[in-house]
Amino acid sequence: MTGFGKSVEQLPSKKITIELKSLNSKSLDLNARIPSSYREKELAMRKTIAATLVRGKVDFSLYIEATAEETSTVINKAVVKEYMRQLRDIEPEADDIELLKMVVRMPDSLKTEREEIDAKEFEVIQNALQHAIKELNEYRLEEGKVLEQDFLLRVKNISNLLTSIIEMDDERMNSVRGRLRKALDDLKEQVDENRFEQELIYYLEKFDITEEKVRLANHLDYFSKSLHSTDSNGKKLGFITQEIGREINTIGSKSNYAPMQQLVVQMKDELEKIKEQLLNVL
Repeated sequence: MTGFGKSVEQLPSKKITIELKSLNSKSLDLNARIPSSYREKELAMRKTIAATLVRGKVDFSLYIEATAEETSTVINKAVVKEYMRQLRDIEPEADDIELLKMVVRMPDSLKTEREEIDAKEFEVIQNALQHAIKELNEYRLEEGKVLEQDFLLRVKNISNLLTSIIEMDDERMNSVRGRLRKALDDLKEQVDENRFEQELIYYLEKFDITEEKVRLANHLDYFSKSLHSTDSNGKKLGFITQEIGREINTIGSKSNYAPMQQLVVQMKDELEKIKEQLLNVL
């Protein structure tokens, strides 16, 4: 969700510059910096931004630069004269230029008449805002294409690890069966074979990961399909990732087999990389 957009519009008496910068965030956090005389339009501009950008820590800046000879700031002559009189009373020998430099920095020496924003000017501002939003979204789109390839790679890696787990499963179950048989042999006790088979089936069912393998494969497929959605689906992908993590954890806890647990650790590593990048997805 990182991005940057800028637009500049020139009016007869002023230049309007709009800048938008977006960083990662789970929701929309909009910070606006605009001149005080344009505050009355802040809500409308916020709505325009929120309707399109949806998520991200967004900094919105509106700069107004006067380019004509006209200015809304004038010298408050009566106040300046009074300041000058008082300062001469304090220091009669002071240079007038130096006193004037001091006076213009004093409160109320300058006054700014409030400018009304006409409909035509605000239309120009809105158009400039839309242009900046479009530029920012194009930046995001390029970032999104890179993220998509990374996600597909991570999902493929997890899928390949799942394939290795499936191929290893018979070996794992034989290992579990062998360990149980060896434990009984070490006891040097005669056991009822039928009873042993019943107990063996019970333990093997506890270690069975067939459902988890199927669900994990489905979640990975669903994640890949959701990447191509035209809707804002960052949160949806986050939910799918949680389900993927749940199945991986269950496989790890049921495996009871070191080689398979090593594959599970690799799966978790790939999944964490997906989670880190999901903050960048709308």
